[in-house]
Amino acid sequence: MVNKELSFEEAMEKLETIVSKLEEGDVPLEKAINYYQEGMNLSKICGDKLKNVQEKMTQIMNEQGELQPFDIQGEE
Repeated sequence: MVNKELSFEEAMEKLETIVSKLEEGDVPLEKAINYYQEGMNLSKICGDKLKNVQEKMTQIMNEQGELQPFDIQGEE
Protein backbone atom coordinates (compact mmCIF):
# COMPACT_ATOMS: atom_id res chain seq x y z
CA MET A 1 0.00 0.00 0.00
CA VAL A 2 2.81 2.37 0.83
CA ASN A 3 4.89 2.91 -2.33
CA LYS A 4 7.66 5.09 -0.92
CA GLU A 5 9.41 5.52 2.37
CA LEU A 6 7.13 7.79 4.37
CA SER A 7 8.40 10.21 6.94
CA PHE A 8 6.94 9.96 10.43
CA GLU A 9 4.91 13.12 9.80
CA GLU A 10 3.52 11.83 6.48
CA ALA A 11 2.52 8.51 8.05
CA MET A 12 0.83 10.28 10.98
CA GLU A 13 -1.07 12.59 8.63
CA LYS A 14 -2.36 9.64 6.59
CA LEU A 15 -3.25 7.79 9.79
CA GLU A 16 -5.21 10.79 11.09
CA THR A 17 -7.12 10.97 7.79
CA ILE A 18 -8.04 7.29 8.03
CA VAL A 19 -9.16 7.65 11.66
CA SER A 20 -11.35 10.62 10.69
CA LYS A 21 -12.98 8.64 7.88
CA LEU A 22 -13.64 5.67 10.16
CA GLU A 23 -15.04 7.92 12.92
CA GLU A 24 -17.60 9.33 10.48
CA GLY A 25 -19.17 5.88 10.48
CA ASP A 26 -20.68 5.96 6.99
CA VAL A 27 -17.92 3.93 5.32
CA PRO A 28 -18.94 0.65 3.62
CA LEU A 29 -17.71 -2.41 5.52
CA GLU A 30 -15.17 -3.55 2.91
CA LYS A 31 -13.74 -0.04 2.63
CA ALA A 32 -13.59 0.22 6.43
CA ILE A 33 -11.62 -3.03 6.59
CA ASN A 34 -9.17 -1.69 3.98
CA TYR A 35 -8.83 1.58 5.92
CA TYR A 36 -8.25 -0.37 9.13
CA GLN A 37 -5.58 -2.52 7.51
CA GLU A 38 -3.83 0.52 6.03
CA GLY A 39 -4.09 2.28 9.39
CA MET A 40 -2.45 -0.66 11.15
CA ASN A 41 0.41 -0.58 8.62
CA LEU A 42 0.86 3.16 9.12
CA SER A 43 0.75 2.68 12.89
CA LYS A 44 3.54 0.10 12.63
CA ILE A 45 5.62 2.49 10.48
CA CYS A 46 5.20 5.24 13.10
CA GLY A 47 6.00 2.86 15.95
CA ASP A 48 9.12 1.57 14.20
CA LYS A 49 10.34 5.11 13.50
CA LEU A 50 9.81 6.13 17.13
CA LYS A 51 11.65 3.03 18.32
CA ASN A 52 14.59 3.86 16.03
CA VAL A 53 14.75 7.41 17.35
CA GLN A 54 14.62 6.14 20.93
CA GLU A 55 17.47 3.70 20.23
CA LYS A 56 19.55 6.47 18.65
CA MET A 57 18.92 8.76 21.62
CA THR A 58 19.96 6.01 24.03
CA GLN A 59 23.11 5.39 22.00
CA ILE A 60 23.98 9.11 21.94
CA MET A 61 23.41 9.39 25.68
CA ASN A 62 25.49 6.27 26.40
CA GLU A 63 28.37 7.41 24.17
CA GLN A 64 28.45 10.94 25.54
CA GLY A 65 27.55 10.21 29.13
CA GLU A 66 25.27 13.23 29.02
CA LEU A 67 22.85 14.88 26.64
CA GLN A 68 24.49 16.73 23.79
CA PRO A 69 22.79 19.07 21.32
CA PHE A 70 21.98 17.43 18.02
CA ASP A 71 24.33 18.32 15.18
CA ILE A 72 22.12 18.51 12.09
CA GLN A 73 24.12 18.15 8.89
CA GLY A 74 23.82 20.95 6.39
CA GLU A 75 22.96 23.53 9.01
CA GLU A 76 25.74 26.02 9.48
